[in-house]
Amino acid sequence: MRIGELARATGKTARALRHYEQAGLISSLRAPNGYRIYDEQAVVRVRNIRYLLAAGLTLDDVRVFLPCPDGDVAVVPPSEKGLRVALERLAVLNERIAAQTEARDRLEVALRQATGGRIRPVA
Repeated sequence: MRIGELARATGKTARALRHYEQAGLISSLRAPNGYRIYDEQAVVRVRNIRYLLAAGLTLDDVRVFLPCPDGDVAVVPPSEKGLRVALERLAVLNERIAAQTEARDRLEVALRQATGGRIRPVA
């Protein structure tokens, strides 16, 4: 299938697919006219990449899962390396959340002080 067909089948843009290909996460053959040609398994692979990215992993993290990205990554237990990468990413996300929570709390205190306790949530 051509890149437009893969984009429609996966809900991703052709630009995103080219980015995944440049990152080495998917591959294609070239037709004589230069068009990218993907096999049917690329649909599963792109969906798995999307799943892993949505779980908070980065493209670099996803590379660790390349030995088995064509199955159902949501149900297959991760390798030791995959588990380690996922746990490291979870720690990074937890650190970011904690930092954002602290910043939010400091801002809320500052607003309460500046308004005499009369802050209203912005919708």
